[in-house]
Amino acid sequence: MPFYHKLGEIPRVKHTTFYKIDGKELYREELVSSKGFSGIYSNLYHHHLPSATREIKKIVIEGSKTLDDAPAVYTHCDTDKDPRGGDYIHSREKLLENSQCSISTAKVTQNSEIFYRNARAAELIFVHHGSGVLKSSYGANPFGSGDQIVIPKGTIYSMEFEDFDNNKLLIVESSSAFEIPKHFRNEYGQLNEDAPYCERDFRPPEFMEPINESGEFKLIVKMDAQYSEHILPNHPFDVVGWDGYLYPFIFNIKDYHPKVGRIHLPPPVHLLYTTNAFVLCNFVPRPFDFHEAAIPAPYFHNNVDSDEVLYYLDGDFMSRKGVSAGSLTWHPGGIPHGPQPGRTEASVGVERTDEYAFMIDTFEPLKPTKKVQECQDDNYPKSWL
Repeated sequence: MPFYHKLGEIPRVKHTTFYKIDGKELYREELVSSKGFSGIYSNLYHHHLPSATREIKKIVIEGSKTLDDAPAVYTHCDTDKDPRGGDYIHSREKLLENSQCSISTAKVTQNSEIFYRNARAAELIFVHHGSGVLKSSYGANPFGSGDQIVIPKGTIYSMEFEDFDNNKLLIVESSSAFEIPKHFRNEYGQLNEDAPYCERDFRPPEFMEPINESGEFKLIVKMDAQYSEHILPNHPFDVVGWDGYLYPFIFNIKDYHPKVGRIHLPPPVHLLYTTNAFVLCNFVPRPFDFHEAAIPAPYFHNNVDSDEVLYYLDGDFMSRKGVSAGSLTWHPGGIPHGPQPGRTEASVGVERTDEYAFMIDTFEPLKPTKKVQECQDDNYPKSWL
């Protein structure tokens, strides 16, 4: 994040004695750092040792198998078809992945007292439907539909939902951090006046009373493709205070301020975050191009260095019929794609679009999983005929 945040009680000088109220026992300081010790970091102060663990055992969490020999073709799948269900951990169903990124959806149908840590990947959780609160050592992040929750690598967290009528998540895992593009910021890290959002649009954690409890607390830790179950002797949310730049935060897609032009602008103008291996964009309602002969529909494009994934959230998707909320399309790099026949002509003279969508462009080719095979539209590759 581009700004400093502080919650709770912390000592005046870091790495110095910070005693509990009895004046005898120290709080335990934990430095959570990125890029070795050269990236952004936070200092947290725990009641107990953050490394204390009673038991560790390897476990298996079933997931959709990657199809290494699947053809790279235009793909459209209905991610709401036959969802697995379960809590915020076990309901995840992977759709696409490469060595640095994975894309999953989840229909959450129950709460759980289990905690979760992704030790090797940062996560962005897009809340398509649902509301509740994400809790972590940093505090509470209340969430609702349209919220995009960024969780730093190695963070212990839990998700509690208010009800189970219709909870739907899109989860993007990244081996590198989700970062605000450098060209959106000035030399001090402050967001520029022409950026599509500002610091006011980001919601850092809210203070949460530390939980100083002992017992047996189950934590699932993901290390790449391996999972283990840790039994902790103390509640993981025992932090009395922290400060720094590294913490979970939320940005809502409806707070994205789109740019418009005289003629059609390319997708990078809708940029949200960058990583080392892919970029993410938010498409939101906006006026169309104002040249008297403008074609609002996107031109056909062949991005030879990127796979393009679009997840459709809500609205009228002007470039294509047949997609709806919950649809996901995957267009592999090196082959052209664009509007469905007739949609280019239909867009001429239209003054605005009313659509919400989330895009991921990866620099490394993606591979589909068996779940994609089960929910894909077999006629989609022929939809340009």
